[in-house]
Amino acid sequence: MAERDIDAEIAELSETLSGIEKVIEPDKLREQIAELEDQASAPDLWDDVERAQQVTSRLSYAQVELRKVAELRQRVDDLPVMLELGRDEGDSDAVAEVSRELDALKESIADLEIRTLLSGEYDEREAVVTIRSGAGGVDAADFADMLLRMYLRWAERHGYRTEVLDTSYAEEAGLKSATFEVKAPFAFGKLSIEAGTHRLVRISPFDNQGRRQTSFAAVEVVPLIEHTDHIEVPENDIRVDVFRSSGPGGQSVNTTDSAVRITHLPTGIVVSMQNEKSQIQNRAAAMRVLQSRLLLIQRQEEEAKKRELAGDVKASWGDQMRSYVLHPYQMVKDLRTGVEIGNPQAVFDGEIDRLIEEGIRWRRQQQESSSTS
Repeated sequence: MAERDIDAEIAELSETLSGIEKVIEPDKLREQIAELEDQASAPDLWDDVERAQQVTSRLSYAQVELRKVAELRQRVDDLPVMLELGRDEGDSDAVAEVSRELDALKESIADLEIRTLLSGEYDEREAVVTIRSGAGGVDAADFADMLLRMYLRWAERHGYRTEVLDTSYAEEAGLKSATFEVKAPFAFGKLSIEAGTHRLVRISPFDNQGRRQTSFAAVEVVPLIEHTDHIEVPENDIRVDVFRSSGPGGQSVNTTDSAVRITHLPTGIVVSMQNEKSQIQNRAAAMRVLQSRLLLIQRQEEEAKKRELAGDVKASWGDQMRSYVLHPYQMVKDLRTGVEIGNPQAVFDGEIDRLIEEGIRWRRQQQESSSTS
């Protein structure tokens, strides 16, 4: 086996990090942090709780990102010094330590490189995620519940704030649908790769004959609208229905009719909200999600028009993007990237970073192929 050229690998890694720094722009990040710190120190900041949370979330994210880049740069710059000292002193253990540190840095920088691939128009936004059970009866409803837990656990692992806006329970078990927000910068860029049809294969816990069941759930991800977005929804375009919130099994959990369902008549989009305490809060949350979906539709129509003008009519996504198989073997497989994970339980516990990161790389490759064809 050829001897490892550590010097060349260090130089290549340093060059890779320099490319990442050009995209992330640490100097601009410092300016952004200073501006957010000024906003965070304003005495009236918490008069608007939603805006205050947004400011503090962005500040925390920017600080973590800057610290991450600075620490990686310091570690990379330290490698040649450590290597030279080890060689000068004939210390093979020190040289071996440099080799191990080099491998660890490659992994960390590869993770950071994912951030540079999130350059879409709305990638920096927070995300609104909706999960709907599909074909498969009670197993599909249970699968939707499993996916909701998976994404909430993933967000929790990363310290991202989440808010469940709506849950519609199935009759026997699980969920008909659920909508939640992930309140972190670049949440949409990361989670948009999860949009599509998910498939579960297992021995059904709801089948007394112990038969294998295939069930489906759909995941929709849209960017959260901001005050600068211009998505007007005329009152004549919507129908608002008020109804009583319900919990598992259809039991009433409210003594008032506070749940709200908004139907957008031109598109047929229906948004229901019942997790807030008042009808006014539920209506505001429903309108925010409706506007977010309309914003994504507007973007998709613009992209479709561009593809039509370019003569590209190929779809980017298939109907089924990932399979979770629990029987007769244990495997989670992404059908776009080919990534396979042999521990489905870890995936359902929120360990989905590899699936997301490889999906983001796959998406970039698809975009580059499309632009050159």
